[in-house]
Amino acid sequence: MIRKYRQGDIHMSQTTVSITTAQWQQKRDQFVSKGVSNGNRSLAVKGEGAELYDLDGRRFIDFAGAIGTLNVGHSHPKVVEAVKRQAEELIHPGFNVMMYPTYIELAEKLCGIAPGSHEKKAIFLNSGAEAVENAVKIARRYTKRQGVVSFTRGFHGRTNMTMSMTSKVKPYKFGFGPFAPEVYQAPFPYYYQKPAGMSDESYDDMVIQAFNDFFIASVAPETVACVVMEPVQGEGGFIIPSKRFVQHVASFCKEHGIVFVADEIQTGFARTGTYFAIEHFDVVPDLITVSKSLAAGLPLSGVIGRAEMLDAAAPGELGGTYAGSPLGCAAALAVLDIIEEEGLNERSEEIGKIIEDKAYEWKQEFPFIGDIRRLGAMAAIEIVKDPDTREPDKAKAAAIAAYANQNGLLLLTAGINGNIIRFLTPLVISDSLLNEGLSILEAGLRA
Repeated sequence: MIRKYRQGDIHMSQTTVSITTAQWQQKRDQFVSKGVSNGNRSLAVKGEGAELYDLDGRRFIDFAGAIGTLNVGHSHPKVVEAVKRQAEELIHPGFNVMMYPTYIELAEKLCGIAPGSHEKKAIFLNSGAEAVENAVKIARRYTKRQGVVSFTRGFHGRTNMTMSMTSKVKPYKFGFGPFAPEVYQAPFPYYYQKPAGMSDESYDDMVIQAFNDFFIASVAPETVACVVMEPVQGEGGFIIPSKRFVQHVASFCKEHGIVFVADEIQTGFARTGTYFAIEHFDVVPDLITVSKSLAAGLPLSGVIGRAEMLDAAAPGELGGTYAGSPLGCAAALAVLDIIEEEGLNERSEEIGKIIEDKAYEWKQEFPFIGDIRRLGAMAAIEIVKDPDTREPDKAKAAAIAAYANQNGLLLLTAGINGNIIRFLTPLVISDSLLNEGLSILEAGLRA
């Protein structure tokens, strides 16, 4: 049952109040491209922590976090204050026109927390896709090579280059070609779908061999500028590789002079219990791409990495009009303070454990829950038609997500087959709110 609140409880503009939800929906259909999806057709008017309120006064518990963007929650008071203060002083001079302190301060802090003791530099942009594009540009400039390698089931964005690197055809690539040349997709492990009776170790042997063979059959390593890997695949279904596999990829890159890029856009900033998910694998990447939860909902992304690589491009070759806006940088500095002050790396593991324990209870009751996996609070359950065949059940996963959204819980699916229920709740969520959300989901599993 969705809890309701009176409109008077939530501050709304007169314009918002005077137009009904149905009228807004009609306007959306009339004036907004159908190419933009809406998981929930309610109208959000206020967000606080792990809760959203709609125009009709209904409250939603947020397990989506704007697709992993709100690790510190909706409208965190410290973020709001930082952005307000910054807006009053300076909105946007353009860093390439005249510098400002927040950009430089944020670069210093991120270089400090990024893995590795080597000298680092950073550049800021607007979106995750832009960060990946620029990581590719930097790698190509540095290596003087052209090839780009990503992985099966990977997702890196919706621009032409990042679509080319993305694995899922529908809805991301279909009908949008031609794609960028010299982009190749290497195999990535998926332990739940490994051959029956095979041990994880033997499966690793097989996938590592397939990875090595890929550089014989598909592309020569000496022509590859970079390998771009999500330490945990996000849109691909929260697929977690083994430490051994990640370390093999990193050492292969080092051996062949390839830039190893960790795409931490969805995994970064305490989502997995560390600042960066790559830390779990004891690997130091050459470049890291960041966005999403970096700035608590403001458009900001970045590339952090080896100073000599970031310096390969000449002045003017990197950047953009709005890249690294003062508002985004101010928000990001507040986010880093919040993660530290509120212990969100530790909290991430606590949240993940609560979800995992509940999911294993469900698995005893519901045979369509095929797999449960998590790293920190980046957790997922895989929905299948049959636990023996492990055949994906996209329709069932969609029905569960639809039930949740109709009953006060924002919930998203993921995966190449659309059969993964994923958890991306803000890390500031209380145990009671988390458990309330899990109860709604449980009712959806039974529906």
